[in-house]
Amino acid sequence: MKGCVFQNLNDLKELNIGENAVFTFDNTFKVGLQKLKSLSLYNNRLLKLMPEDFRNLSSLRSLDLENDKCYDVNEGAFQGLDNLQTLIITPRHYRKEMFIGLAQLENLTLHLTSKWELRSSQQNDYSPFSNLPNLKKLILKVYYVFLVEDITQDLLKGLKSLEILTSDNFFRKSLHADTFKHTPRLKVLQIINSDLSHLTPELFWQIPNLQKLDLSNNKFRYLDFLGGANLLTLRWLKLNGNELSVINKTALQCLPALTYLDLNNNPLTCECSNIVFNQWVQSNNQTQVVNVHQYTCAFPVSQKGNKFLDFDTSSCWIDAGFFCFVFSTFLILFTLLASFIYHFLRWQLAYAYYLFLAFIYDKRRGRKGSPHHYDAFVSYNVYDEAWVYEEMLPVLEGEQGWRLCLHHRDFEPGKPIVENITDAIYGSRKTICVISRNYLQSEWCSREIQMASYRLFDEQDDVLILLFMEDIPACELSLYYRMRSLVKRRTYLSWPQAGQHTGVFWQNIRRALMTPGSPTDNPIRGFFQNQE
Repeated sequence: MKGCVFQNLNDLKELNIGENAVFTFDNTFKVGLQKLKSLSLYNNRLLKLMPEDFRNLSSLRSLDLENDKCYDVNEGAFQGLDNLQTLIITPRHYRKEMFIGLAQLENLTLHLTSKWELRSSQQNDYSPFSNLPNLKKLILKVYYVFLVEDITQDLLKGLKSLEILTSDNFFRKSLHADTFKHTPRLKVLQIINSDLSHLTPELFWQIPNLQKLDLSNNKFRYLDFLGGANLLTLRWLKLNGNELSVINKTALQCLPALTYLDLNNNPLTCECSNIVFNQWVQSNNQTQVVNVHQYTCAFPVSQKGNKFLDFDTSSCWIDAGFFCFVFSTFLILFTLLASFIYHFLRWQLAYAYYLFLAFIYDKRRGRKGSPHHYDAFVSYNVYDEAWVYEEMLPVLEGEQGWRLCLHHRDFEPGKPIVENITDAIYGSRKTICVISRNYLQSEWCSREIQMASYRLFDEQDDVLILLFMEDIPACELSLYYRMRSLVKRRTYLSWPQAGQHTGVFWQNIRRALMTPGSPTDNPIRGFFQNQE
């Protein structure tokens, strides 16, 4: 375009030469057009904007340079446009220097047709709009699906007057929590067609005056971020075309000023999880839910296509408080019962388990049908081992020929200790418990006498012989309830009371080993004691 084209149009205020094939200017705007306020050059074939192309258009208020393809914008291309308020461009690269001279600019639209590439004369400077302190409206529109890189928390730095921000296909990654810290006056925020699925409440803390929020055509499944966003002035919310199936009423209750809500084209579920929202829609008189009568169910399959407001909610009425009370009560009782069983009955359960296995594999029947391997299993504490080997074995095995089963000598290596104890007790005709204070304090000794008493109860035979190595008062036995119970019901032998008459003591043990009777049939006397 030659420079003489508009030289005599001194009073022209609006010029539209869009949809042409202009690719460069040859002093076109250097003469005339002193009163021009609006210039439209959209959809031409611009290649480059040079410095001073628009320098003489000091009265220009609006400049439209939208193009199908991007073009270079040199530094200083807009110098002289001191009164420009609206600018629409499609630049190839984005330098903050290209906005020098546009201090009064209020509306800026960037059409992005190439990959976002932020360039700056200063290293690590990622704030392309810092020269636009009066900008009130910013539109960032991407035409092709590509990831816009180099978006940092300082992208909007300098836009302290910004009130409206529209990003179309621009923010395709998660937004930094401080993205809007430089725009405290923001009132309208539109982030659409961006495939976003998650936002944090902290993102909105910097914009407390937000009144309109449009998050259409993204991939949001939940609205939890609204719960802590502190959007007390938000009046208008659009979430059209997302993946919302369940609407959290709590999130909506955090928007006290909300009067407009658009949830069109979301796969709502018609189940009890949505009953609260369903009733909120029908009872709320403040918020208009746009086209809510046209919302349809996407889930479950049986309800698909039905109207959202028509799904049956009668089956959803459950007293949640009572249910929680009953559940928590049973949980507490179960915890207490489990703790009690573990503390007091864990060995009984272990024994029952092994007894059950024996029943399954018919071990007990095999044991009863075959002769015993030992005359007696001797249950003793390691501190009493010397007495067992020095006093008991020489008499019972050496002199009288009884065959005794001892832990360290006769237990099968590698076999579980509980199974060894069980086999020893059931493989012997009797069980001799050598009881001392150390014996009572030993956990394994306690288990042995416990299993022996189970056998006594199970077979109803006199299979248990109690031999006390010490005089233990009844008050001390009260701490060991099972031993106390056995002593009260059964006779027992006392080594200290034998004194010098050890021969009689061993004779009584021999008689006890020979006795085949029932627990109530005790012909043994002498050094046996009975405590009522």
